[in-house]
Amino acid sequence: MMNVTALDTPTGARVVDLSTSSVRELNAALHASMPDTNATRWQVLNPRGRHALAAGIDAPVTVEIDGHAGYYCAGMNKLATVIVNGNAGVGVAENMMSGFVRVKGDASQAAGATGCGGLLVIEGNASARCGISMKGIDIVVKGSVGHMSAFMAQAGALVVLGDAGEALGDSLYEAKLFVRGTVASLGADCIEKEMREEHRALLASKLEAAGLLGEVDTDEFRRYGSARTLYHFHVDNVSSY
Repeated sequence: MMNVTALDTPTGARVVDLSTSSVRELNAALHASMPDTNATRWQVLNPRGRHALAAGIDAPVTVEIDGHAGYYCAGMNKLATVIVNGNAGVGVAENMMSGFVRVKGDASQAAGATGCGGLLVIEGNASARCGISMKGIDIVVKGSVGHMSAFMAQAGALVVLGDAGEALGDSLYEAKLFVRGTVASLGADCIEKEMREEHRALLASKLEAAGLLGEVDTDEFRRYGSARTLYHFHVDNVSSY
């Protein structure tokens, strides 16, 4: 039997202590709460970097993880709010459909990979390939991102308040990239673009959703996007593929 307390904690949350329960039991309880449940708040203790925490949720619940998370935390998230009070490993919010994921520390590689919707906020730095193949997710990184971020990004927005590593936006499609700091280099077919009023408004909406609008000015950012020369094969561009 899983060690889940009754709804009598100070926050009104059900508590799962992973020192006595397994990740499988945690996720099974979260999945069993769908679609109708009175257990809308969950607190996870002693995560100790375990993998696949709060993965595959399909309900409007809030899960707060008190500590560091391993690989694929909040993967395939739909509707839920997942808060990590620590760092997150590879692939946090991977293939996210909707909802909100906040990492209060740093994130490892491939944060938000292939995400189709929702908002991922990383309060620290994100490693390489942040937003790889993103398909509609919005990612806001308060720190910096590593190399090859937004590689083959198709839709959505990546907002970086810090710096970006090498090959930003390599083979980019139609995702929108905003970087406040320096960019080490741009990837194939990624170019800097004019920052017009509609782009400032879009950026402001993403910052507001992340709770960061008052901390920075949209005029401090530069916009990057696809040059649209790699959509179809052309022999003149063969060296770029």
